[in-house]
Amino acid sequence: MSTTAELLKGAAELFPDEVVTSAHVRHLDLPFGAGRFALVTLDNGFDHTKPTTFGPQSLANLNLAIDQVEKEAADGSIVGIGITGKPFIFAVGADLKGVELLKEHEHALAIGKGGHEVFKRLAGLAVPTFAYYNGAAMGGGVEVGLHCTYRTVSKALPAFSLPEVFLGLVPGWGGCTILPNLIGAEKAVSVIIENSLNQNKQLKGKQVFDLGIADALFEGADFLEQSLIWTANVLKGDVVVERPAIDRGEAWDQAVAKGRFIADSKVHGAAPAAYRALDIIAASKDGDLQKGFDAEDVALADLIMGGELRAGIYAFNLVQKRGKRPAGAPDKNLARPVTKVGVVGAGLMASQLALLFLRRLEVPVVLTDIDQERVDKGVGYVHAEIEKLLGKGRINQDKANRLKALVTGVLDKAEGFADADFIIEAVFEEIGVKQQVFAEVEAVAPAHAILATNTSSLSVSEMASKLKNPERVVGFHFFNPVAVLPLLEIVRGEQTDDASLATAFAVAKKLKKTAVLTKDAPAFVVNRILTRFMGEIQNVIDEGTSVEVAEKAVEPLGLPMSPLVLLELVGPAIGLHVSETLNRAFPDRFTVSPNLAAVVKAGKRGFYVYDSGKPELDPEVAALLKQGDVVLTEEQVRDRVLDAVAQEIGLMLDEGVVAEAQDIDLCLITGAGWPFHLGGITPYLDREGVSERVNGKKFLAPGLASIPA
Repeated sequence: MSTTAELLKGAAELFPDEVVTSAHVRHLDLPFGAGRFALVTLDNGFDHTKPTTFGPQSLANLNLAIDQVEKEAADGSIVGIGITGKPFIFAVGADLKGVELLKEHEHALAIGKGGHEVFKRLAGLAVPTFAYYNGAAMGGGVEVGLHCTYRTVSKALPAFSLPEVFLGLVPGWGGCTILPNLIGAEKAVSVIIENSLNQNKQLKGKQVFDLGIADALFEGADFLEQSLIWTANVLKGDVVVERPAIDRGEAWDQAVAKGRFIADSKVHGAAPAAYRALDIIAASKDGDLQKGFDAEDVALADLIMGGELRAGIYAFNLVQKRGKRPAGAPDKNLARPVTKVGVVGAGLMASQLALLFLRRLEVPVVLTDIDQERVDKGVGYVHAEIEKLLGKGRINQDKANRLKALVTGVLDKAEGFADADFIIEAVFEEIGVKQQVFAEVEAVAPAHAILATNTSSLSVSEMASKLKNPERVVGFHFFNPVAVLPLLEIVRGEQTDDASLATAFAVAKKLKKTAVLTKDAPAFVVNRILTRFMGEIQNVIDEGTSVEVAEKAVEPLGLPMSPLVLLELVGPAIGLHVSETLNRAFPDRFTVSPNLAAVVKAGKRGFYVYDSGKPELDPEVAALLKQGDVVLTEEQVRDRVLDAVAQEIGLMLDEGVVAEAQDIDLCLITGAGWPFHLGGITPYLDREGVSERVNGKKFLAPGLASIPA
């Protein structure tokens, strides 16, 4: 049986580029004569922009620090031990860069065991241990604190979570076992399963305290000082920490059942991590921690060697790294300053855009439309949203007044846009209308102003073709709801110049959007793939497969919503319009469904009614459907849909619509909410053999979203 030190040494050799965290031990005298205390600070030597993580060498350093304080605790020279982090960061868990490199199950097992062996020692020391959550704490950072006797948390703590299930792992260093035994299964399921699958929702300091994870809550300004005063009072017996009894009866089983229901509704059994975590929580009911730790080790190793985790890490890296450095963007020094923004249109989309530009750029924003009533409505919407932010305490009165003063509406474009640097149109999706709008704007806007279009499927080059300066037109396609979905497809027209494109990327960055450069091809990226995907679903329904079977067929993808619910959200009329646009461009692959056209003609908002609370096929829609007699199974439908998507992505890459397959995945994750555990879509198509079946090759190189060769 190898020792912890040997285990970690072996793991460290596999991971030479680890950003190593030190565990500094210093001693201090606690207030009120409570005694001498050892404080361990986790610090990787960088500022808060590079959060502290636990790779094998970092765990070895913590192990050495525990060797030292263990001796001091045993000989009575200290009365307690605390752990805290560097400014703004406690610790954010295992170093995922190391996990990516693992090729063997036994090495993955060593990572789980290594973390457990080190953290477990904190619970076995001769004196009480304290975790002081001073800043961001995630994953293993949360778990190291769970092994301590007591915990305090800062009110200023911005982010606290066990995000492993979101990435395709389980909290494997005690989280699945200790947390339910500390705060009860229901709250633990909420933190481990529900928050993770809810786009990795983070907890704030007060919520951590309210859940019972931390025993005390202190202000951020003097957090450590207050924590040490509280520690002294605990050690002297003046403060007694009482924790509620844990219900280990039916409530525990119900919590696990609720977790399975949440997992089913989010991933439909398509990703194993949530279910493995729930199995461990279920088995921890008897309070046997060691049995739980052993189960965590095995689950962790199995998942590390599975495709979902590799796809999850790939997706995480896309969003965190590639999303911040867009492929193909021109030199940012070419960007021109934007000191005033014009918005053509004052409808809902235009008003959402005006609000976003206003909040992020804090420059004057002017809306125009065809009559005063629409203009007033648009400005009124922005004012009302600012009032909501004020009501929620997100901004103060001074900021609210300033923002409201910056947004105006006029009917005369010459008056509104004469000094605007960036003008975006969000008018009716019709090429003639958009060309006319741009001609009117070009006549009154300054020569340097960028003319941006929020079109979802029309040609940016065609829109610019009749202008004197087509080089300043750029596609700037947002996704609805604008405030929620991060993606911004930036479209380079045939004549768009580098300065205009660079300005568009600079604005996107200020808007805090994930910008992806796309060629001016029909429907760009997301809408082209979704339309092909939805079109194939529609085709099998038209041919004779039931709506229910067609919808259920793609459940294993674990998408945020079913295809026909998505169609309802987009609006059948818009869906039909995009399919007509793509049918004109690629008639051999994109069909226009006569059934969808009939639904739109009948003025229906979707295929479903919700009278019973869940979606059921609307009888009026059912009466409209004209179907053939070709009935497919779920598996046959799924194969057809995935083959169609794989073919379309292959063609888009051949056409150079985006630089690489990674950009397709980044678009689907940030623009359509496709799951991290799929890695967007191409890792899944590769893993399931669809890419090779359709295109004769995989989309991604080995090791990018899979186990390294």
